[in-house]
Amino acid sequence: MTTAWFILVAFMLTAYVVLDGFDIGAGVLHIVIARTDEERRTVLQAIGPVWDGNEVWLIAAGGTIFLAFPLLYASSFSGFYLPLMVLLWLLVGRGISIEFRAHLQSVIWTNFFDGVFSFSSGLLAIFYGAAFANVIRGVPLNSDHYFFEPLWTDFRVGPNPGILDWYTCLGALLALVSLSMHGALFLNLKTEGKLQSRARGMAIALWVAVVLFTIVETASTLLLRPELQTNYLHHPAWFMIPIIVVSGLILVIYFLAKNRDAAALCASGAFLAAMVVGAAVGLYPTVLPASGNPQYSLTIYDAAASPESLRLGLYWWFPGIAIAITYFVFVYRMFRGKASESVSAENQRAPI
Repeated sequence: MTTAWFILVAFMLTAYVVLDGFDIGAGVLHIVIARTDEERRTVLQAIGPVWDGNEVWLIAAGGTIFLAFPLLYASSFSGFYLPLMVLLWLLVGRGISIEFRAHLQSVIWTNFFDGVFSFSSGLLAIFYGAAFANVIRGVPLNSDHYFFEPLWTDFRVGPNPGILDWYTCLGALLALVSLSMHGALFLNLKTEGKLQSRARGMAIALWVAVVLFTIVETASTLLLRPELQTNYLHHPAWFMIPIIVVSGLILVIYFLAKNRDAAALCASGAFLAAMVVGAAVGLYPTVLPASGNPQYSLTIYDAAASPESLRLGLYWWFPGIAIAITYFVFVYRMFRGKASESVSAENQRAPI
C-alpha cells in the first residue's frame, strides 16, 4: 500500500512538472521573446485557459503527501519553511500579475506586472530545481526526522549543507533552462508570426543549455549519491528511463527540424517526466535522504500513515483524479489551436 501511494505522489508531481512547466517557462520568456503589448497579450492568451488548472496538480500532490506520508510533510516544513513560503509568494505573484495586468490601460502598469510575471516565474523554476536537488542530495535530518537548513553555508556539499550549494545551484539552473525550453516549445506551438519564430529560436538555444546541464547534473549526482544506481542495477528494466531522457532530448530537436511542433512539445514533456520518475526510482524507498547519518533517512515505511488511512484514501483519490483528468481533457480540447484564434487573454481563463 505504501508503495502504491509513493507511485501516486510521483505521478502527480510528474503531471505538475510537465503541465505547469510549460506555463512557468512561458512566464520566464514573457518579456524576452514578446516585444510588444500585443505579443505579451498573446503569450498570456496562450496559457490563459490552463495555467491555474495546472497548479491543481501541485495542490493535489501536497494534499496527498499530507494524507499518505504525514511525517514527510511535517519534516519537509520543518527545514524548508522559508523556501516554501517564498514559493507561495511567487505563486501569488504569478497569479496577480496575470489577473491585474489588464485592470488599467497604462504602460507603466502593464510593464510592471509583465516584469512581476517573468520574475516570479523565473524564481519559481529556480526554487523548484533547488528543492528537488536538496531532496536528491539529502538534508541534515536528526533522529526525530526534523532538520534545519540555512539558506547557504560555504556552498559545499557535506553533512550539514545549506539549501544552496554548488550542487543545488546546478539543479536550479537545470530546472530554469528545462522549463524555459518547455515553455518556448509551447509558445512555438500556440503562436504565429514573429513571436513563433522567436520562440522556436529560443527553444533551439535552450536545448543546447539543457543538454549540457543534464550531462553535468547527472554526472554530479552519480558522484555524490552513487547509491541511487542500486535500484537500476537490481532491476535493469528501469534503465529504460535514462533512455527516455536521452530520446526525449534528441526528439525535441528532430521534431523541431521537421516542423512537428506538437510532437516536439510532447518530447520535451517526456524528457521532464523521465527526469522526475528517474529520480523517484533511484530514491525508492527513501523519500527524504539524510545527508549525515543514513540511518536517519526517511523512508515510505517511516513516513506512511496507518494502513486504514491509506486504504480509505484510495476510495477518495481515484474518483477525484478521474474528475480532474476529465476537466483537463475538456479544457485542453476546447482551447486547442493557435492563441490568436481565441478570445482575449483576460477573458480566456477557465474556472477551476
